[in-house]
Amino acid sequence: MRRGLPLVVGLLAVVLVVASQSVFVVHQTEKALVIQLGDPVDRVYGPGLHFKLPFIQNVVLFNGRMLDYDARAAEALTSDKKTIVLDNYARWRIVNPLEFYRTVRTVPGAQARLDDVVYSQLRAQVGRHTLTEVVSGRRGGIMADVTKRTSDIMRKYGIEVVDVRIKRTDLPTENQRAIFGRMRAERERQAKQYRSEGVEESTKLRSVADRERALILAEANRRASVIRGEGDAAAARIYARAFSGAPEFYEFQRGLEALKKGLKDNSRVVITNDDPFLRPLR
Repeated sequence: MRRGLPLVVGLLAVVLVVASQSVFVVHQTEKALVIQLGDPVDRVYGPGLHFKLPFIQNVVLFNGRMLDYDARAAEALTSDKKTIVLDNYARWRIVNPLEFYRTVRTVPGAQARLDDVVYSQLRAQVGRHTLTEVVSGRRGGIMADVTKRTSDIMRKYGIEVVDVRIKRTDLPTENQRAIFGRMRAERERQAKQYRSEGVEESTKLRSVADRERALILAEANRRASVIRGEGDAAAARIYARAFSGAPEFYEFQRGLEALKKGLKDNSRVVITNDDPFLRPLR
């Protein structure tokens, strides 16, 4: 009995090894292919417990969930001959693992092929539109066309492309410098135009103000002359009435005023007693 125990243990070990090589489990997020001597069996295994031939067949698992691929930034030419740098990404998934394994085999191989197809379709679509349409006007329609065409091309590889999007649209460095230079020149031209227009408007305002000032001064001088003339005329009439009413008093008053003005401080006058200048004193 003791001699047969190692044999039993060995048989159990062989059975366990064979069983472990015959059974495989596929998770809910995966799909599987059975590879027999390097060629895939024409069957895709879904989630669950499955069996295969031990040591002859191998299992290759594929992710059945949505996958993301962030492409490298690349240049494209628009219909108006503007070069832009497109930074895009794609969302895709494996829908036919059998075709996927026969064509691209691995996820890195699929991403390399996807990069070529997406970039070629983006270049083709961008080349049919202007820069403004690519950036804002028809961006959604362009992405829908690129997604559909890319998915149609990648379907023969067992891949479904769900979405292709442009994350960012930039201009090449040399184009940015040229555009900034043109923008600066345009702003300087507008600044010069505004300054010249301001000087012109200032000159017009000054000329209008000077003309109005001259008109106002002329009108003021005219009115002042008229008022002075009217005052002089009124004074003359008053003097005339006063002189005609009392000529002796008026003559006496005028004589006193003449003496007041003529005989100031330190004045020396040589006159006779009968001089008319002294008549008011007499």
